[in-house]
Amino acid sequence: MPQTAPTPLYPFAALVGQEQMKLALIINVVNPRVGGVLIRGEKGTAKSTAVRALAQLLPRQQVVSDCAYACDPDDLGALCQECARRLAAGDDLPSEERQVRVVELPVGATEDRLLGTLDLESALSEGEARFQPGILAAANRQVLYVDEVNLLDDHLVDALLDAAAMGVNTVERESISVSHPSNFTLVGTMNPEEGELRPQLTDRFGLCVQVVGLSDPAQRQEVIRRRLAYEADPHGFAKQYLEEGRQMAERIESARKLLPKVQHGPEILDRVVAVTLGLGVDGHRGDLTLLKTALTLAALEARESVTIADVDRAALLALPHRLRRRPLAEMEFDLADRLKRI
Repeated sequence: MPQTAPTPLYPFAALVGQEQMKLALIINVVNPRVGGVLIRGEKGTAKSTAVRALAQLLPRQQVVSDCAYACDPDDLGALCQECARRLAAGDDLPSEERQVRVVELPVGATEDRLLGTLDLESALSEGEARFQPGILAAANRQVLYVDEVNLLDDHLVDALLDAAAMGVNTVERESISVSHPSNFTLVGTMNPEEGELRPQLTDRFGLCVQVVGLSDPAQRQEVIRRRLAYEADPHGFAKQYLEEGRQMAERIESARKLLPKVQHGPEILDRVVAVTLGLGVDGHRGDLTLLKTALTLAALEARESVTIADVDRAALLALPHRLRRRPLAEMEFDLADRLKRI
């Protein structure tokens, strides 16, 4: 009996509106060093749909077939301990090509499920610690999606943000420690009506966008038309957006290759500091994220130099959640006007 082709995901290119959300997601898959994105918004605003669809645009990746961390066989400096040991012993690392995955962290996840666990009995009896990889292991080189991140325990949010910043997950039990690579694109979504994240945690997300239901009648009608067309014929609907999706994928891949070549002059640093000081941003994380975002915007537009306009555009994504004493929903409305006065 012939197998039925799996139902395609709703295409990223078919999403109507929500341009800031889509841009923030693309920036992070081009440059994960930006630090992830927190998408805040009411239910039914395509947050989850956008995240899952985005992974379909990413280039397929070479992975070590039997590695729990999907190591890149061509990046010898980033291999896990087991792959590095096998290579040093003269073994070949079997490889295959895979699609980038969206790894989801459920709200009820425990610390062991997130970080992984150590079998201390085997360490004592056999002299070798057996490590059971967790979600941070599966997320290496993938997209880690945390829905309702505001409902997670704070210590779990801290742990995944630490791993996102360091690119490494370390599990320690008693005197035993195991580390493994954990480089991923972090996407958190939340509905503010269900509770806020602590400001200290919100600040550690590189970018933050607020999404609301579309207010333009024509756009809302287009959302309905496209959704009904997708439900009636998912394969036919997805086919309509193949070319636009292919162009997006090429743009992402080109930006990734160009990013290391993008330069900035002293006037860009002057603007970055003027913006963060002028807006009263605490600490230095905002400055660094603002510059990284501006560099990525330039790469997405196929330019090797950053402009003042890139910095100001980046500020709309990198700074709203870092401004003092203002509700986030209010900050975004006047941030563009405040930038003009700095």
